[in-house]
Amino acid sequence: MTKFRISETMKEIMAAYYLEAKNAAYNNIPVAWITSGGPVEFLYAMGVIPVYPENYAPMCSITRVSKDLIEVSEAAGYSPDLCSYARTDIGADMVQGGPLMGLPKPDMLIVGTNICHTVVKWFDVHARKYKVPIFTIDMPYLHDGMTKEAIDYVVKQFEAFKGFLSEVLKKPFDEEKFRETLFLAAQASDLWEKVLAMGKKKPSPINSFDTFIHLAPIVTLRGTQKAVDYYTRFYEELVELSAQGFGSVPDEKIRLLWDNLPIWYRIKYLSEFFAKHKAAFVVSTYTNSWAAIQGDIDTDHALEELARAYLSPYINRDFKYRIEYLVKLIEEFSLDGIVYHSDRSCKPYSLGQYLIKEEVTKRTGKPGLIIEADMNDPRVFSEAQFETRAEAFLEEFEQ
Repeated sequence: MTKFRISETMKEIMAAYYLEAKNAAYNNIPVAWITSGGPVEFLYAMGVIPVYPENYAPMCSITRVSKDLIEVSEAAGYSPDLCSYARTDIGADMVQGGPLMGLPKPDMLIVGTNICHTVVKWFDVHARKYKVPIFTIDMPYLHDGMTKEAIDYVVKQFEAFKGFLSEVLKKPFDEEKFRETLFLAAQASDLWEKVLAMGKKKPSPINSFDTFIHLAPIVTLRGTQKAVDYYTRFYEELVELSAQGFGSVPDEKIRLLWDNLPIWYRIKYLSEFFAKHKAAFVVSTYTNSWAAIQGDIDTDHALEELARAYLSPYINRDFKYRIEYLVKLIEEFSLDGIVYHSDRSCKPYSLGQYLIKEEVTKRTGKPGLIIEADMNDPRVFSEAQFETRAEAFLEEFEQ
């Protein structure tokens, strides 16, 4: 993975973020546990610190403790067929283990179903344990594209969410602060898209293993000036590096797309493996999901635009859309092929990948490789099996 100047800044701002969250109770600041696809802008507008169990699980994986925590939850009766993020977080909560010795106690829980439906029952577990209110925003799967009915349905829930926050926090919803937060979120998302678009450069100054790491601020700090400042500096650094002819993968020869979540516990290994073969992942469907809220937010229709954005993630779209999107990315990023991570835990993301791979290859002639693994459970990954299949795939480009 690439060492950028901005990398130290990310460590600093994320450390400050978690420190503030851990000390929130002492400072009388409310904490909400929220799903990765939840509308965080409402929380920042009301002075609530958002905390993401879905972000915490990869932290446990990268620090090599996810396996132990998963086994804690399984010993308590949680099925191995459940999402490994959920099993990691439930296990961490049981023993207050993992980085930072667990997450701060929540005052409320917020669920968005646009990326995952397991979160509904997963967060119910925590709501019962901590006896705190929970609010679920049901974001319908877009079987036939974006519809007015879907947007209106989500807008009504956003309005109800305002009322929920006002009731729990015992103060009126701050519309002025909300508009400011939306503006900052739009700026940050726009900058994040520019960062991701640098992958179109040849050679690419950034790769997907980098963006998996630098995704953290756009998820946790979206709607704050910190996120805007961070991605402004990051984009400027990438422009500078590209002008110098720098490539994140030395002697880049093969340009690939990564589909689905990262394999967190082997991210360094995978980065080095593909770099050794001069293969650069210049775009990912996963990281693109947080680049939806862009441009000027029309304050007269802010909730409609926000609903459209939160309905838009790749994982919430039908197979026809996914195929057309991948075909588009192949052209825009001058791709040679696609690696599909068939993630045992994330069924919504992985379902249909074999058919999608077949259709995308038929339309573009670009080959695909399917890796069977799991995002957070290291027991599922076979290095020998992976290398056999990956080396055969990469040989297609080296001949």
